[in-house]
Amino acid sequence: MNNFFSFLAKNQSTIYKIFLFIVATVLIIYLLPKGGQFKYNFQKGKPWQYENLYAPFSFTIKKDKDALEKEKDDIKADATPYFEYDAAIAAGSRQRFLELFEQTFIDSLYSTSETLAKDLGSTILDEVYSNGVTDEIHPYSEEKLIYLKKGNEVEEITYSQLFKKEDLGNRVNAKVSELGAQDIEELLQKLLVRAVNPNVSLDIKLTEATVASEISNINPNRGIIEKGGRIIAKGEVVEGDKFQILNSLKAEYQSQVWSESNYVWLLVGYSMLVSLVFLMLYLFLNKYRPEIFKNNTKVTFIFFNVILMVFLTTIVVKFDAAYVYVVPLCILPLVVKAFFDPRLGLFVHVLTLLLLGFIVPNSFEYLFLQIIAGIVTILTVSELYKRANLFISVGQITFIYIVGYFAFFLIQEGNIQVLKWETFGYFVLCGLATLFAHPLIYLYEKVFGLVSDVSLLELSDTNSKLLKELSNKAPGTFHHSLNVANLSEAAANEIGANAMLVRVGALYHDIGKMVNPTNFTENQVNSFNAHNELAPKESAKIIIDHVIDGIEIARKNKLPDRVIDFIRTHHGTSLVYYFYKKEKEINDDADPKYFRYPGPTPFSKETAILMMADSVEAASKSLKDPTSSKIDAFVEKIIDSQMEQGQFLNANVTFKEIQIIKKVLKKKLNNIYHLRVEYPE
Repeated sequence: MNNFFSFLAKNQSTIYKIFLFIVATVLIIYLLPKGGQFKYNFQKGKPWQYENLYAPFSFTIKKDKDALEKEKDDIKADATPYFEYDAAIAAGSRQRFLELFEQTFIDSLYSTSETLAKDLGSTILDEVYSNGVTDEIHPYSEEKLIYLKKGNEVEEITYSQLFKKEDLGNRVNAKVSELGAQDIEELLQKLLVRAVNPNVSLDIKLTEATVASEISNINPNRGIIEKGGRIIAKGEVVEGDKFQILNSLKAEYQSQVWSESNYVWLLVGYSMLVSLVFLMLYLFLNKYRPEIFKNNTKVTFIFFNVILMVFLTTIVVKFDAAYVYVVPLCILPLVVKAFFDPRLGLFVHVLTLLLLGFIVPNSFEYLFLQIIAGIVTILTVSELYKRANLFISVGQITFIYIVGYFAFFLIQEGNIQVLKWETFGYFVLCGLATLFAHPLIYLYEKVFGLVSDVSLLELSDTNSKLLKELSNKAPGTFHHSLNVANLSEAAANEIGANAMLVRVGALYHDIGKMVNPTNFTENQVNSFNAHNELAPKESAKIIIDHVIDGIEIARKNKLPDRVIDFIRTHHGTSLVYYFYKKEKEINDDADPKYFRYPGPTPFSKETAILMMADSVEAASKSLKDPTSSKIDAFVEKIIDSQMEQGQFLNANVTFKEIQIIKKVLKKKLNNIYHLRVEYPE
């Protein structure tokens, strides 16, 4: 049992990577569409690249989306609307007319008899309410057939047969003229206008239900292909019916393949393909980015972003595949580049696209556009801490999307008459969503403890709380740190290292000296030196402790680990030689372990640069009457000594790069001391 736990402890990093690999693979397989993959790739407007294709089984030809939409629109346009007839309102209007007539008709005022006038009004009401009265406005033609529902009976009439209330005056005028009773026209007009109420209205629910029923009965198929029938010949252009037949075969194939009998085999196939993608990611990290591969947090971060992009795309495709280009996939290479490097960003982007090829429609078009956009992202997005750069890059990415999609559309359709302009709007939305990269990077920094150039820029501000404290408590150290930062940044730029990171590391590398600032010569304002009163061991301990103190201060102020690495390594495992030599003068058996920094030695180009720049800048203060030749000699001596001590064995820095760094340091120190090249006499 002890051996088992010992094995787990020794291999916990590897075990975690295997666990992450399995979990990521399972999640991706779960998100993949539940259907087999059609073994032929084809594009509209392109020639069929394979041998003659014959139907492997009988299948129906599906109508395309446009044809189905046209049928639906035709049904809606031709649908016969239902109108509801309310008999109670008609009866009430008749009763109301009779009551008003009895109240207002006076025999002595009219030559027409009361009976004739009453019968004339009732006749008009009967005609008006024969098919009902409406005051609603509908977009139907006068000849449009409608259904008039009277109780349980339904009549078919034309829309013009419904009486419009505004036509009441004309109807009264026509009737009284016909009978020669013009003297009661005004009376009937007033009475009927007050008595007549609309009693016919459109039955929206019944009409819509009828339309929905007819739409549901649309046959999605328009024909059948028998088994063995030729579908398309080699070299034939995929367009029109051929394109629709191939899509129908693809849909049928995917639905038939994904069945209980071969469910396990399909899972095995998906597992192998997804595993290959993640295996390639592991191999790349292990071979070209070993420092990232060894860091489980960084590996988890990369896997999380891949799964997140697959998840978002899956959700969008399930909702409506037309919106697939709204997903801001270019955030992935942008974020990976912000925390790591462009090459890894593009590699992760391409691997993610390989997984998305199983999910998205028109996978070739999608992959082409996204790969091009990813390359543009990597090439254009630089110095992300400058806000304008992200906006410019997003504009370029959106433009590439639009140009690429337009080119594909021309190839597939051969004209721009049916161009879907709304797709360009999706690309614009995608570009706007890509701007979310800034807050996302900030969120990732807090969750995963990573550091981006944006954070480094904030840390490089000399007005920050910690650097102001260093300036006040240890002004000499602060000035030294500024000089080291300038030297380191120049050297990093020359060899292609992270200049912003090494500058920040240089600014904070000596913050531990704030604990006992006067014990360091650069902060002593008079000739008194406390070390003159101390034993060499005690002095060495004070000097060495500034590294430990610096780490504690940095952690207390929540500096990123990448910055703390500079504090830990800037002296490596070197000796505090001055006090060791003094101890040797007193005691020949002096133990060097009491005078050696705890390390570790530098393990990156950036930390190696800082060690060189720090040692050279500090030692340059001891030069008397500095000249170019003296500076060149002492730079060579200091850095060669560090190399002999093996301080750079773990740093990813070459001899050639060290020579370049020496050259930069010599040039900068010559500039600092305002020296000219010495000419021979």
